[in-house]
Amino acid sequence: MTTRVVITPRVRNFLKSLAPEPRRKLWRAIKNLADGKGDVKQLDGKLARYWRLRVDKTRVIFDQTAEDGERLVICFFADHRATVYSVLEQLLASGLIEELKQN
Repeated sequence: MTTRVVITPRVRNFLKSLAPEPRRKLWRAIKNLADGKGDVKQLDGKLARYWRLRVDKTRVIFDQTAEDGERLVICFFADHRATVYSVLEQLLASGLIEELKQN
């Protein structure tokens, strides 16, 4: 089964906001998701449906689905460790996570 990694505009904008070296490191880690590599962990509690990729102090939140025999990894939220989970829980409570994944 092949894997396709989709990066939403929100994650792309976050990547653009980083300094060159952290940007390269995070970009490389996101690309490696297609090969099943990286510091990946399933979240727990209210966020148990989603997964996180850890790269230093940055976290990328993603969802995994399968479509037409293809594994789809949708990276829809990224931020620094200090804020990522609290913001994500607020987005979940307000029902905005699905909207993030669509854009």
